[in-house]
Amino acid sequence: MRDVTGRLMLLDTASLYFRAYFGVPESVKAPDGTPVNAVRGLLEFIDRLVKDHHPDLLVACMDADWRPQWRVDLIPSYKAHRVAEEHESGPDEEEVPDTLSPQVPVIEAVLDALGIARVGVAGYEADDVIGTFTAQATGPVDIVTGDRDLYQLVADERQVRVLYPLKGVGTLQLTDEAWLREKYGVDGRGYVDLALLRGDPSDGLPGVPGIGEKTAAKLLAEFGDLAGIMAAVDDPKAKLTPSQRKRLDESRPYVAVAPKVVRVAGDVPLPRVDTAVPRTPRDPAALEKLAERWGLGGSLQRLVATLGA
Repeated sequence: MRDVTGRLMLLDTASLYFRAYFGVPESVKAPDGTPVNAVRGLLEFIDRLVKDHHPDLLVACMDADWRPQWRVDLIPSYKAHRVAEEHESGPDEEEVPDTLSPQVPVIEAVLDALGIARVGVAGYEADDVIGTFTAQATGPVDIVTGDRDLYQLVADERQVRVLYPLKGVGTLQLTDEAWLREKYGVDGRGYVDLALLRGDPSDGLPGVPGIGEKTAAKLLAEFGDLAGIMAAVDDPKAKLTPSQRKRLDESRPYVAVAPKVVRVAGDVPLPRVDTAVPRTPRDPAALEKLAERWGLGGSLQRLVATLGA
């Protein structure tokens, strides 16, 4: 990342194009009849985000590996239910709707032609790329994602917040520490412990049986953090019910490895990229061809105008 101070906006790109795909009708098509609802929807999302939040720096973070082997080695069930096809060499294939898969290369080509920095790193998820950019940032950071896992990065003292889309991206939940404490009883740092205790079926994380979100929040309020809770299991005087003590004790193997799986990496080897919001397209000729080939019309024109404003 170039050493530029300013407001950095990090896009969890796959999370946003999935939302665009399900939020924009499939009747939005290219001249040849191919659906481009995810492409057009994502361009409209980015247009709205830049208009409303005025970032100085912008990065579209990508999943170079949506299910890294190092996470699977620790918890084999990690995202296992989302595997469409296993590959011995290279990442497994994720189950993606048939009409979305062909739109992803178009999205990548359009972002590149616009000059919006697009970063994915082999062996890591977009979350890890976001975590590392956040760790290196010198100014405020807005993380745009529909994935609650990234609440762990929220930090008021560093002006890091999550913009969580509730409806499109016109209605965003601005997630700061006050919101996290009111909703979950934890701050950003405590969210990892809450998430791994509670588990997450959508990510194949089993959690500790019998400990849901409310119980996890109560235990964290009582004992401070995961280490405090596990120390309480060994302390007969600690206020744990017999079933909580038993279940936590039986879950030690999971609790030992889960933090590394749930916590996003903050030390991904990022490439050097120009993260400044592009005021003019990097490759106008390529952009024109893409606009014509895929019928991107007003969605693309509006974004180009907003970026240049």
